[in-house]
Amino acid sequence: MADDFYDVLGVSHDASEKEIRQTYRRLARKFHPDVNPGDEDAVRRFKDINRAYEVLSDAGSRAKYDRYGDQWEHADQIDEMRRRAGAGAPGAGFDTGGIFDAFGAGGQEEGRRGRGGMFESLFRRAAGRQRGQNVEHTVQIPLEEAYGGTTRTLEVYGDSERCRVCSGAGELAGAICHGCRGTGAAAALRRIEVKIPPGVDTGTRIRVAGKGGPGAHGGASGDLFLRVVVRPHRIFERRGDDLHVDVDVPVATAALGGDARVPSMKGRTLELRIPAGTQGGRTFRLAGQGMPRRDGGYGDLHARVRLVLPEPMTDGQRSLFERLAETTGEPIGEATGQTTGQTTGQTTDQPIGEATGEGAEAAR
Repeated sequence: MADDFYDVLGVSHDASEKEIRQTYRRLARKFHPDVNPGDEDAVRRFKDINRAYEVLSDAGSRAKYDRYGDQWEHADQIDEMRRRAGAGAPGAGFDTGGIFDAFGAGGQEEGRRGRGGMFESLFRRAAGRQRGQNVEHTVQIPLEEAYGGTTRTLEVYGDSERCRVCSGAGELAGAICHGCRGTGAAAALRRIEVKIPPGVDTGTRIRVAGKGGPGAHGGASGDLFLRVVVRPHRIFERRGDDLHVDVDVPVATAALGGDARVPSMKGRTLELRIPAGTQGGRTFRLAGQGMPRRDGGYGDLHARVRLVLPEPMTDGQRSLFERLAETTGEPIGEATGQTTGQTTGQTTDQPIGEATGEGAEAAR
């Protein structure tokens, strides 16, 4: 008799989706093979927990399980055979509903008991091969890995192999083996490496064919879908395929012109020529320095000027600023009135020249 999936997770039959999800995460962390190396009991429990969650986390499969228990995977065939029998389909020749009721698929409680026997043998032949369920994993990566591409190693269930608990017998001491639920075979937990291509963004789904849930009765495995979440970066702000970054520029450089150093995702520092009279907040576009595009090429890098005063300011520097204020007629000393808003920048429509120095190759 197979374990009840609700009992495996330790939740009630009317548990909410949120409660099931939270319980699963807690149990999965507790019994994960990496946390319990060499513990076969933990590995078996981890498999049972994942199988239970795979069924109960999906509203459709959960409804079938609530109705038919162990036979939930055959729910559609059972309903169809009952419908045809009830409609007097030619060739039925027997009371289909009576057979289902007698052998454990006649209702929620009977289905959950999973008696199997003659019904299961008969029905498996009728059901034929069944494709495995698709599996989805969420993975978080930093912006650097989204830029250059990366890989992730995941643990998934592969094709069935002989049960290690009962050595393929399907039972232990006269009782059905819980490791394989009496089948003599269990899905093997395997590690696969998934490639994440450059340029992915939050919400990207990567399909790995045939690496989802194992099929039943020789059916093909489902697919694995990797959902990507890109974490925010402490310096760069991503907007689509473009990147935005603030660049510190000394006041003197902004006034008289000069060079500013701009970081890039390629790990190189680019030199940007700052024209004389540049205002704070002005934005320069460095073509081709953004994120890789999935269809080829790169986005742009937008460098926004952030004016920086000398700190600490020397007496000589303060004297120079005072002389500047005198020439412009600006009041100096204690601030009065309300502060004005920040200066808004201007975004150039064309890239400002070529980067020079260390980043010259990257800027072209």
